[in-house]
Amino acid sequence: MGSLTRRAFSAAAAGAGLARAGSPLQAADRLRAGLIGCGIRGSRAFLPTLAKMRETDNVAVTAVCDVFTKRAEEAARQTGARAYQDYRRLLEDRDVDFVIIATPDHWHARMTIDAARAGKHVYCEKPMTHTVEEAKEVVRTIQETGVKLQVGVQGMSDDSYEAAHRYFEQGLLGKVVLAQIDYSRNYKDDFWLKPVDPDVRPGENFNWELFLGPAPRRPWDPDRYFNWIRYWDYSGGVPAGLFVHRVTRIIRSLGLKFPEYGSAHGGTFQFTESRAEVPETINIMLDYPGGPTVLLISSLANDTPVPHLLRGHKATLEFTPQGFVIRPQKLYAGELGEIVHRKTGGEDTELHLRNFFRAIRYNEPLKCDCWLGYYGVVACQFGILSWRQRKYMKWDAQAERIVPA
Repeated sequence: MGSLTRRAFSAAAAGAGLARAGSPLQAADRLRAGLIGCGIRGSRAFLPTLAKMRETDNVAVTAVCDVFTKRAEEAARQTGARAYQDYRRLLEDRDVDFVIIATPDHWHARMTIDAARAGKHVYCEKPMTHTVEEAKEVVRTIQETGVKLQVGVQGMSDDSYEAAHRYFEQGLLGKVVLAQIDYSRNYKDDFWLKPVDPDVRPGENFNWELFLGPAPRRPWDPDRYFNWIRYWDYSGGVPAGLFVHRVTRIIRSLGLKFPEYGSAHGGTFQFTESRAEVPETINIMLDYPGGPTVLLISSLANDTPVPHLLRGHKATLEFTPQGFVIRPQKLYAGELGEIVHRKTGGEDTELHLRNFFRAIRYNEPLKCDCWLGYYGVVACQFGILSWRQRKYMKWDAQAERIVPA
């Protein structure tokens, strides 16, 4: 695969004009959604949000899909949509203009690529893909097809990171040498553990092979389905589940692309009897070319927060629930006063979907396009590969892949 460039992507997007789905769309046409994955995120976040937006944004759910037919049928009763078990049948549905992919991570790339080639626009939950190689293939496919892809890092619909980038570009922070951000939680008995639905019956109302898809073949294991986020075959653990939300903010604020070096440290220190393969505690350090170092901090056994900072040699920018504050270093207090930014927007699924709809209808820029999704996948994969291999990693720019340093 050749090197990917934003210039080529921009040319393809410009040539596509107002992006198309399965049939030509006018700005006033109702957008018809196909939901792939009717689990917690699909049924409790996307379906209620889309119902709320039905009239305000002229959108309707016309198809739903899940390998567990109980979930698909419940979503169909809620929406009046057609229910499918195999996502490929949903992609053949001519009454679907775009899909929302709310499945385990290991399916994101294949479904996104298949949807794009079927002429469907795509809203894909984070992370965009399970691996770096998959991310490259997704970017290539979006370049070739011209469909819209919004990655579900909803925090990008908070304008704080665009605004922070403007101040950074103006040089108000000076040289940014360190950025730090966290995402931690706490659990009592075990982490990320959900109950197994006793109604699941493989071979009757559940298709285990369809769940596994591109993952390694394994015998039926209900824990691997209901608690997939705890297994490497289907998930990237904390980096892919939580850090991607945080590191994308830093990437957007500072205009970063690919780290030069990276390492991760941590383990399962509290929940030592857990079946989970992914660690409960992990911290990642990424060195970007010429700086900064980006520090990502997380534990699922302690939820004490860490300040979210961009540390420049002239000033420090601290992100807050209200936006951010820039405070000068003492050495530069005479050159710069305190700056307070009050955010608009927020980490909000409705806002993120609305931006996606406007991108489809009016070619509005996406808040989290495939490139930002790609950079986030690479950052997280540095940590995943470093921790799993217990090695210091580097970026092979020619091959666009992560290798041991």
